[in-house]
Amino acid sequence: ARHAPERPVMGFIGAGNYASRVLIPAFKASGAQFHSIVTTGGVNGVIHGEKAGFAEASTDMTALLANTAINTVAIVTRHDTHARFVVQALLASKHVFVEKPLAIDQSGLDAVRTAYDAAQAAALQGGPQLIVGFNRRFSPQVQKMKVLLATVKEPKSFIMTMNAGAIPAEHWTQDNAVGGGRIIGEACHFIDLMR
Repeated sequence: ARHAPERPVMGFIGAGNYASRVLIPAFKASGAQFHSIVTTGGVNGVIHGEKAGFAEASTDMTALLANTAINTVAIVTRHDTHARFVVQALLASKHVFVEKPLAIDQSGLDAVRTAYDAAQAAALQGGPQLIVGFNRRFSPQVQKMKVLLATVKEPKSFIMTMNAGAIPAEHWTQDNAVGGGRIIGEACHFIDLMR
């Protein structure tokens, strides 16, 4: 079946808890059309793919990126893979939604910037778009605070205190080489919010 060109035709890379419970339903509710879901093991992809209505579920990311029917890729994998997958998707001329963080180190960030610039230069008009999934700015409480603060014209000063709870030291998010640690992997949401 031909996909309608006026809406996102999605390829998902990753099908963990956040992807399956939050992002896939959010993209579906927004009218995105699901095409392919790719996971390392394949089982999550098949389970969540069937439930959400993906046309294909596989472990072949190369095929997903080569598929011209797919115009948008969501990357919801471990943090250390984000920059590499974003680079590959941009160079395949796909729009990209990547969960935070965009990269866990400067070399990853530099690679993304180079690929983004190259994709923009190669496009005839309006190259692929890249968005990072910072979501705290959209929470209902923050939206309400912004409305209330908008009436105050003077400069504002903010102090933000967070209690993110304990995570076991052996969890992948705590490994700087995989998850980037809690500042890069989690506090980035709040840095984005304060900015």
